[in-house]
Amino acid sequence: MTIQTSPSVATPVIPSEQAIQTVSPVVALGWLHTAKFLTTAPQLHFLPPLEVPEFAFVGRSNAGKSTCINTLTQQKQLAFASKKPGRTQHINLFSLGKQGVTDAILTDLPGYGYAAVPKADKIRWQQVMANYLVTRENLKAIVLMCDPRHGLTELDEILLDIVRPRVEEGLKFLVILTKADKLTRVEQNKALSIMKLQAGGGEVRLFSAPKRIGIEDVATLLWQWAHPAASGVSALPTPAAPVTTVNDEPPEVADDAEGTTN
Repeated sequence: MTIQTSPSVATPVIPSEQAIQTVSPVVALGWLHTAKFLTTAPQLHFLPPLEVPEFAFVGRSNAGKSTCINTLTQQKQLAFASKKPGRTQHINLFSLGKQGVTDAILTDLPGYGYAAVPKADKIRWQQVMANYLVTRENLKAIVLMCDPRHGLTELDEILLDIVRPRVEEGLKFLVILTKADKLTRVEQNKALSIMKLQAGGGEVRLFSAPKRIGIEDVATLLWQWAHPAASGVSALPTPAAPVTTVNDEPPEVADDAEGTTN
């Protein structure tokens, strides 16, 4: 096992409120395109302690999570989609930031709820994920993938109950309604209205990779969350010690088999 040293991690640049409001989707998408594999961990204690904002992508297997991540980062295989959902149960971290300076982390959590996974493995992973969502100190946002044709599942609702206290304390929360191109305009509006009620104050966005629905909107929102306003005061990044991790190989497969890319 080799030791990997990641790019320097810096305190995020905090632009003014005006800069937040005028950031273009091109800038946001360019920032997401910098995503690079950082490390993978089967348990929480293997994760490196970080101070930059961390955004966790979660969702039921086959909800379209890998496709969403790859579309947002404009990288076809950043998050791999396996034909056997549930095969990989690791927390995968990707660094975000230009010029070798990490200013945020994208976390890919394995999909949950796939029936073919042994019950013991399901329980173990659910405990790991719950502990991550509750205890990860630098976690700043949760992005939940949901197929609007099926709505929230029981496991989705359990996840919402777990994170609700942190959301009430200020944790950002976004529900992405994937595969929106499979709905009519009327069905899209209905799904949005229902999910806004269920999200408990969180953001909700329609999303489709083939039809390019919601990509710029979601990218801009994530950029804003990573670079919060500070009443017009800008802070220069302060270099920190490099993060050393022990997993220098990207995961072979990811969690969710998504079939068509949408």
